[in-house]
Amino acid sequence: MTDLVIRGGTVVTSERSFRADVAITDGRIEAVGPDLPRAGSRTIEAGGMLVLPGCIDVHTHTRLPTEIEPDRFHRDSLAAAYGGTTTFLAFNNPGTGISPAGGRSLVAGMEEFRARTVGESAVDFGLSAVLSGDQPDSIAELPRLIEAGVPTFKAFMVYDFRLTDELLLAALRVTAQRGGMLQVHCENATVVDELVRRELAAGHLASRYHAVSRPSYAEAEATHRAIALARAADASVYIVHLSCADALAEVIAARARGWPVYAETCPHYLTLTDALYEAPEAEAITRLISPPLRSDSDRKALWLALAHGGLDLVASDHVPDRLAVEKRLPAPAFDRISNGAPGIETLLRVVYTEGVATGAISVEQMVGVLATTPAHLFGLSSKGAVEIGRDADLVLFDPRSRGRIEQAQLHHTSDFTPYEGRPSIGSVRDVLLRGEPVIRNGAAVPTTRRGVFVERSLSRS
Repeated sequence: MTDLVIRGGTVVTSERSFRADVAITDGRIEAVGPDLPRAGSRTIEAGGMLVLPGCIDVHTHTRLPTEIEPDRFHRDSLAAAYGGTTTFLAFNNPGTGISPAGGRSLVAGMEEFRARTVGESAVDFGLSAVLSGDQPDSIAELPRLIEAGVPTFKAFMVYDFRLTDELLLAALRVTAQRGGMLQVHCENATVVDELVRRELAAGHLASRYHAVSRPSYAEAEATHRAIALARAADASVYIVHLSCADALAEVIAARARGWPVYAETCPHYLTLTDALYEAPEAEAITRLISPPLRSDSDRKALWLALAHGGLDLVASDHVPDRLAVEKRLPAPAFDRISNGAPGIETLLRVVYTEGVATGAISVEQMVGVLATTPAHLFGLSSKGAVEIGRDADLVLFDPRSRGRIEQAQLHHTSDFTPYEGRPSIGSVRDVLLRGEPVIRNGAAVPTTRRGVFVERSLSRS
């Protein structure tokens, strides 16, 4: 018998929107259609609501629980739910000391992550392991992680723990042969290091010089090089947090040749610009991210690419920094401040407000870049769409709601938001995870630790 019927909403897929009921049985979507029978079933009235697949955020830096902060993983997972995200992928970075598994191995980091997150998440989650140039032998571990359901890996072309081109090529060969995918942070380390030294030597310490030291040409060159290395390895490659038109041009050119190059951007690059670095330092520091915010023309180019297929998806790059801790306010110098900002809770609202409500993309395209495409690219085949047989990870979204984004109303572990005070259109009313409520009428239900670790397997069919 059907367990639950969502009645009278507007179902949105990546292809179309239509009025329909959604029937759920045993955590999966059983039927989608008008006037479904509901005798003996629970009912959720969804008149006036958009019925969306839960968002899938493939780029987060959610942090493991500790004795001092035992709830921080759960709090950020609950923030994801409040924002309409029902699955997220976290980066675990044993190679750089963020994890107690630092210095051991990728496999040890994965095992630690899985053990310490049992029963901690409000929504489903997975892992993408981070490769470190300090641990070149970890590339030999990639097949074991892929077999264990962790087929995606992040590599950096900048920072002290970056991978050399030789290590990047080696990692790409393994992912190509074993069914994995490398996600690459593209910035030219030599250029960035030189410009950082130059600005500091000139006494330029404020956040605005962070952007000066990481120009778009450094991102574009590294993007070109990552694509070339992937081509040499006959591998697919995924460019993370693409921020500018110059790097976008490299991706579009590669895709025009039929090469398997995928790319994401983030809400902050679609919404905010480098003009914000001219604000007082206490405000500018809340937007200190890498790559930095870019020009308004870059921002517009990213929206056009989303609308016309030049970019695949949008992810938050959520970093739960705090002003007095990771951001070190009052800041000593831009190069000594953690690069990152929270975004897991605001992902859907920002993309709807700045994209759908302005006409930059359609609501169907929004579902594509926030749910359906992430599910396809990252091996989450049971998620990402309001279709029969899929997990009933659903969001009831009210497009009529109006408000502002304010830190005081958010639930993440950070103590700031880069979108403070910005107007927002639409709000999340209800969230279901495999048919069970996590958020009801805008508030968390009492039991919010139903999320499980999702093992993944990639397919490009």
